[in-house]
Amino acid sequence: MSLCAAQRHHIDTLLCLGKTLQGATINQRDIIMRSWQRCLHEYQLDPSKPRPVRVVPQHILRTHQESVDELLHVGRAGVDRLYAQIASFGYVLLLTDHAGITVKFRGDKEDQHALRRAGLYLGADWNERYAGTCAVGTCLHEAIPLTCHQREHFDASHISLTGSSAPIMDPQGNIIAVLNISSLNSPRTLQSQAFALPLVIHCARMIEDAYFLHHYRNQLILRYDSSREFVHLNGRGLIAIDEGGNIIAANSFGRELIKAHQRYRPSLTSQTFPRATQLFDAKVVDLLSIPSNSDDDICAFRVRSDNSIVFINLIEPRRNHLRPRPTPAEPARPAPPLERLAGDDPAMNRIKKLAHRLRNESVNILISGDTGSGKTALAQAFHSISERAHHPFVTMNCASIPESLIERKLFGYHPGSIPNGQAEGEQGLIQQADGGTLFLNDVSDIPLHLQSRLLRVINAGELLPPGTGTKMDIRIIATTHRSIQQLVDNGLFRKDFYYRLNGAEFRLPPLRARADKHYVIRRVFEELMEQQPHRQVLHLRADAMSALLAYSWPGNIRQLKNALSFAIASADSKEITVQDLPHECLSPVHAKNDAPCLITEQTTHASLPDEQAEQLHALLRQSQWNISQAAKQLGVSRPTIYRRMQRYGLVAPNRQG
Repeated sequence: MSLCAAQRHHIDTLLCLGKTLQGATINQRDIIMRSWQRCLHEYQLDPSKPRPVRVVPQHILRTHQESVDELLHVGRAGVDRLYAQIASFGYVLLLTDHAGITVKFRGDKEDQHALRRAGLYLGADWNERYAGTCAVGTCLHEAIPLTCHQREHFDASHISLTGSSAPIMDPQGNIIAVLNISSLNSPRTLQSQAFALPLVIHCARMIEDAYFLHHYRNQLILRYDSSREFVHLNGRGLIAIDEGGNIIAANSFGRELIKAHQRYRPSLTSQTFPRATQLFDAKVVDLLSIPSNSDDDICAFRVRSDNSIVFINLIEPRRNHLRPRPTPAEPARPAPPLERLAGDDPAMNRIKKLAHRLRNESVNILISGDTGSGKTALAQAFHSISERAHHPFVTMNCASIPESLIERKLFGYHPGSIPNGQAEGEQGLIQQADGGTLFLNDVSDIPLHLQSRLLRVINAGELLPPGTGTKMDIRIIATTHRSIQQLVDNGLFRKDFYYRLNGAEFRLPPLRARADKHYVIRRVFEELMEQQPHRQVLHLRADAMSALLAYSWPGNIRQLKNALSFAIASADSKEITVQDLPHECLSPVHAKNDAPCLITEQTTHASLPDEQAEQLHALLRQSQWNISQAAKQLGVSRPTIYRRMQRYGLVAPNRQG
């Protein structure tokens, strides 16, 4: 490897260890100098021999990812939000585990080659023992947030990089991960990174607190802050207690309060958690009765160690075990169809409230939204809560019926009036819907000349086939994924017909924009499992849920159903993992699991991770790579074989190259 002048100068500086770091504060300099000393004397790293990037193989990476599976799931939103803030400035984001292995990565695809060469990539090893002084490795060793800027790196191949890292602690105070943002090309001065480190620290604390709240969701939690206004929104301190007031765990801010108490009471050993009533001037009953003692669920208490005032909110666990369980004679009643459509998404909740108000009104309903967003399900739910629920719900898919047959389907015909028709005639969908609901799916595809005839039926409430009129009592619910107003403007849809249909319009949000995606995924998964009562019980593992939440779902709920159906059909264990999902539903980070490794170990049958892979390889060779035959012999589906082949890096001979 040829070295540039800047790299040779950096190596000379390290070997001398006599040059100060321009622009660094005393604390920053001391941290970096300690790390350089460790690299030279403890790790025996040679600065004159820059080390190549090390990326662990995929099966090892998956092991590291599974060790922080719960954190990856809980921290997904924080990681996405931070990357959205830094991406336009040329930064990438890394989340490593406690060993320094990158388990989550976000970066610009256009810079993939340069980032990969620099080690800013999924699976990269940034442990200080291997990579030398760097933002992640030194943060892990020092257990403090820090920035490692350009020539502060030990390895000369990293002196163009800048990284800022913050540790993420588990509830016991141990580092479980490091959050990092890095740049390939940043300004020369360290002051240029003044914004980066506080941003990373803030996001790391948010992820740490979200993990704490998730981990102790079945415990009582005291959330507190020095400002009453911030307690509910962003209370800094979190302390989990039992019903006797004994402290179980605390977040970083809470542990600082405990340390202050230990300094205040030296007789208390550092290994012993005090009781909550020793931290605060309060009795256990005072803490447990906070929700009933104030209008805003917040009470003020004095901190014993420094006499300051904090405001505390009590977060109570969900008491699922207190809910009456249905007896076999009284099975649990399923939630009404309308309620099952959404969780806590504000837009969907407005739709549900409006639907309840209009359920028995005489207005027609127009439901608009992207393809697959749940328009049909909303129409059926609307019908089910109305007074028409015991009458027919008649569906006409306007886009799937040839134009020449739409009129016959809608209005029917008398005996002998249609050549080659049925001798007894046929009743139209409008007559079939009498007393109930006529559901016009994709109404924008109805031809113009039929719009006028259907408009007369709506206006007069009367069906007019050849002969005398027949009174009709129907409500029309129509759906569209197109802009009917634009069709009206272009002369492709009758304005008067549009206004008659649009007595009230419900606009469904796309799945990607819904705040209750987690609920929707769970509901769809449960409904699919209910349709297969004889199948073994499956559950979604956190990594699969995280991938499903991260996907943009251009096909909305319909695509989600297809993806989960595929995962259920191909799963060969009791849990669905990210590897069971269709490839197109994986984000770039998840999809990179099939990227080649950057170390010498190759993913071939000679180095497969377990005996199961070798058996599969032997079976495929024996069957001459006939996937169907291999699947039959193993008693699994073809998608499962393909997924295992992808996992183990097995490629059929005719697909190589």
